[in-house]
Amino acid sequence: MAKKDDLLWKGILEEIFDDFLRFMHPEADDIYDLKKGIAFLDKELEQLFPPEEDEFSPKVVDKLARVNTWEGKEEWILIHVEVQGRYQKDFPRRMFTYYYRILDKYNRRISAYAIFTDGYKMKRPDRYETSYQGTSLTYRFNTYQLAHSNEQELLQSDNPFALAVLVGRSAFVGNRAEDSEKRDSELLEFKGTLLRKLAKAQLSSKKIRALMNFLKYYVHFDNQYNNVIFDKQIQTVKGRSEAMGIEELMLDRATKEGIQKGEQKKSKEFVENLLLEFGFTDEQAARAAKVSIEFVQKIRAKLDNKNK
Repeated sequence: MAKKDDLLWKGILEEIFDDFLRFMHPEADDIYDLKKGIAFLDKELEQLFPPEEDEFSPKVVDKLARVNTWEGKEEWILIHVEVQGRYQKDFPRRMFTYYYRILDKYNRRISAYAIFTDGYKMKRPDRYETSYQGTSLTYRFNTYQLAHSNEQELLQSDNPFALAVLVGRSAFVGNRAEDSEKRDSELLEFKGTLLRKLAKAQLSSKKIRALMNFLKYYVHFDNQYNNVIFDKQIQTVKGRSEAMGIEELMLDRATKEGIQKGEQKKSKEFVENLLLEFGFTDEQAARAAKVSIEFVQKIRAKLDNKNK
């Protein structure tokens, strides 16, 4: 399997956690009031589970999130990502340990998930079971195996998490290639496909940036020169003849979206959209809308006062 950086899952999950919930549960918007936002409880999780000092201990990426339901209650979502290439036999017990410690400490309903990023087809367990002398316990949790996902269905999906799964599957590309050059060639082609899909996605600049970084850095080429080639693919997809950084790509994307929506570049509404929807700085918004920084600063001040 290709060399991959599974710790990057922590960042991408935080950026598209709402899409993850919709991916796992299509009815998520009927259960959770996602417009109220999602709070990540990394400090709380670390207090319950101090990081292992031993470099040989299993490395896992875990996220604990707090979301609001339409019932007006706060619920906690535990997502536990298995990041090791080889499966650990004690994983189900570890999932149960997370569950009962969080339940005991915070007394919250918990929905737990395990995402397996390895390429093995063998079904991973979705429960922890124990019994002794008439006493038994079964703890079940949600699982998702990248190796069991359907690539064509993922490519057809509009959900950003489907794209993240495809990036995860890029670690499987070229596994049967006879040499590293052939593997790099197949990986470059696959990354290019995902890049074009990302370019067409109607997402906020923040999510595009996060997915772009995930795509670029999750799986490494054996030959670093292919990074240069992939960077050129980025500029080709965006229809530019000059190299562009991610920030410029987002600026270009936001400007085009504004034009497509029929907004006037100098209008107050367009600048507000850049500030609120895309999170632009004053300088970026001024360049995109072709207005003065002072004009943007006045609008930002009004927005800040409105939110106080």
